[in-house]
Order: sequence, then structure tokens, then C-alpha cells
Amino acid sequence: MAKTKTRYVCQSCGSAQPKWQGRCPDCGEWNTLVETVIQEPAPGRASMGLADASTVPLALPDIPADGYERIPVPIGELSRVLGGGIVPGSVVLISGDPGIGKSTILIQLCAMLADLPDRGGPVLYVSGEESAAQIKLRAERLGIVSPNVLVLADTHLESILTHIERVQPRLVVVDSVQSIYSDAIPSGAGSVTQVRDCSAQLLRLAKTQTFPLFLVGHVTKEGAIAGPRVLEHMVDTVIYLEGERFHSYRLLRAVKNRFGSTNEVGVFEMAERGLVEVRNPSEAFLAERLPNSAGSAIAVTMEGTRPLLVEVQALTSATTFAQPRRTANGVDFNRLLLITAVLSKRARTRLADQDVIVNVVGGLDVEEPAADLAIAAAIASSARNRPVAADLALVGEVGLNGELRSVGHLPRRLNEAAKLGFRRVLVPRTAVRKLDPTPAGLEVLGARTLREALEMALMPGPGEDEDK
Repeated sequence: MAKTKTRYVCQSCGSAQPKWQGRCPDCGEWNTLVETVIQEPAPGRASMGLADASTVPLALPDIPADGYERIPVPIGELSRVLGGGIVPGSVVLISGDPGIGKSTILIQLCAMLADLPDRGGPVLYVSGEESAAQIKLRAERLGIVSPNVLVLADTHLESILTHIERVQPRLVVVDSVQSIYSDAIPSGAGSVTQVRDCSAQLLRLAKTQTFPLFLVGHVTKEGAIAGPRVLEHMVDTVIYLEGERFHSYRLLRAVKNRFGSTNEVGVFEMAERGLVEVRNPSEAFLAERLPNSAGSAIAVTMEGTRPLLVEVQALTSATTFAQPRRTANGVDFNRLLLITAVLSKRARTRLADQDVIVNVVGGLDVEEPAADLAIAAAIASSARNRPVAADLALVGEVGLNGELRSVGHLPRRLNEAAKLGFRRVLVPRTAVRKLDPTPAGLEVLGARTLREALEMALMPGPGEDEDK
């Protein structure tokens, strides 16, 4: 017979402690221990090390690999992130900040899959936080009227499983997994035990009946998925919907995908009828750019296999404080400190008495070092009041000695720049001799050091003295 014991489970890391403490000794978080009754299973065959007779080891060539024909997704950007479509029986965890558009994109996906020609059928949208009437209001705003989209407003796990087995849906969405609870678990909804065990039962049913399952996960104030970390290990795919709530653009990024690459990024724009694909993100991000303005430079970045051209803006002004400020929006703060130090030491750009503010237009986050040269050019352009040429894009990593280092996927970056009408691209000199051929109509300039690159990038004009 199963025994029960009382433990205090951390809501952050999932560790169990024998007594309550103000601070979890494992993860260091405060006020996260919650009293939980844990059932200990009676000792059985598994505890004695006996194997299940129904499972036998198989030789690798004898393992069947069928059953992975992907379900086409009409949303191209979502299909890109998922690896080319939805795999039957896969479990996808989607997370993001409140109000970012998770429920919107999922109800759009449900409507499209329900009405697929020759492959349509009922899809089940389980809402644990909104009523069925609220879901209908959102669907009407998005123009969704499909009778094949079934809405279930319930948080009881056993009831949800019963409805899934009765409906036999082509797709199941649970929004959100932190709101589901089971009577078999003596703890509140959202606890570590409830989230882990409810997700495990939903995952088991999805694998058995081979229907794709999408789980919506809450995020903590640090941006991580709330609940036990094991939840991310259980599912097949983990994707984040990112973006600023006050910007219209959203980025869908995969951080785990057992059926595809984790390097792909989908770009969407929030419109009146929901999230709309941005098929040419580079053109959209540069639409409002002011050419020949000081403090602006174009970086050619890579998001997965997709090159993106983004505008990096910088502003320098005389500080009124003893310690000048450095503000970064869309770029890593430590990377900004590195670039400003190299500019001051190696490129003769005086910034010790200047506040430096850097921003990536469109609410994007640029993490790769290939944007270093564009960031440095934007800062130097503002400090010297000399604009970067409007037809010039920049690619390159900046080293501590002021040298420029080559980056990967340079041919793809150059093709994207040429497609958007840029005539010149400034790259590290070591990468120029590896290019064969270059895109038609594009001139590739090579520079060995950051100082040399700034002399080539900044336009002559009534700027400040070079030695400043």
C-alpha cells in the first residue's frame, strides 16, 4: 500500500525539503517552499530491478521510423520554427510574456488546421484561464468561425482526458498547463507536482493517440518558464514568443526541437486580425530609416539560417555626471562596454566624458558578435557627427586589439544586403579573399582594423576632429 509523507517542495527548482525554510537551499530563491503531500509507491517489480517482459531491445536498423509524416502548417513562419510542419504525437511548449500573443497565434493555428483540405478535422482548445465566451470574442475579432474548432473551458485533468478520448481531435491546445490540476495529487494547481504529473499524463495520451499537443507555459519575472525544469525536458519542442509589448513585431524562437533545428526564427507583426507573417523582415525593419543621419548603421545579422538587416542607432552626449552612463537596448550590455573601450583605446574616439546610448530598431535583440562593427560605427558616427554612408552595410566582430574578425555565413549576408539595394558591404579583410563570387552589383570592402573601418565607413563632413 502506498505511503504518504509531507515535504516542502520549491516552486522554482522542484527540490523537496524535510522542513519549511525561508530560502530554498538548492536554488537560493526566497519564499518558494510549499507544503506538499507526496505519495510513495509501494515496492514492486520495478524496485527489485526486474525488467518488463513486454519491452525488448531492438537493433538500430530494425527500429521502424515511420509515423513522422509532418502535418503542413499554413503559417509559414511557424512552420519554419517547427522544422517544416507539425509531427504527429509531438508535444510543443510555447511560452512568453503575458499579452505577447501566445493565445492569438494558437487559436489561428487551430482554425487553419481544422479547415485543411482533405486533412481537416476537429481540434480541441482547452482553456484553463478564460471562459468559452472570452475565447469566442477573440475568435470573432480574428475572423475565425470554423465549426471544427471545439473550445473546452475546464481545468480538471481527468475531465480533459475524457473529452480528448471522446472527440479524437487532430490537435489539442492546453492554455495553460499551470492551470490544470488532478484529483490524484493533493496539492494546488500550478504546484511543481501538479504541473509535472499533469503534463506527463497529457504527454502520454498524445504519444499513444499520435495527436500533436501544444502546451502554453507561464514565465517567471526572470523570463524562464514557470514550474519544474523537468517540464522542458519532457516535451519535444520548446519555443518562445518574444518582443516588446509596445512594438508590433514578434519573434518566435525555438530553444529545443527534437524534430528540427533550434536556430530558426519566425517573425510576425501584431495586426488587427492577429499575428501576420513578415515574409521580408529586413525590409520591414528598415522601412522608417533616415539615410545619411549621424548615429545610424546597418548590421547584417543571422537568425538561424535567415539573414536579417537591422538598424543600430547610437547617441552620444556630454555627461552631467562624474561617471558616464552606458545604456543598451537590444544589445548585450557587456558587449557595449567592450566596444566603447576599444573605440576609446584603439580608434581615437573620446568617450570618457560621453553618455552612450545604443538601440536596435524594432525591439529586436541582437546577440551575435557580427553586429560589433555596426555598433562601433554607429557610436563613432554620433560622437564625430559624421553619418555612415546610406548604401553601406557592416559585418564583423571587433577584438580587444581593435582587429576585425570574420564571421560565418558571409555569402548569405551579402546576398540579403544586395537584395535590399545596398551597394557596398564592409567586412573583415580576411574574409574578402574567401568570397567567390560576390553578388552582382555589390562592392565588398575589406578592413583590417576598426580604425581603418571607421575611416572607410564614415562620410566626410563638418564633423568633429578625428583625434577626439
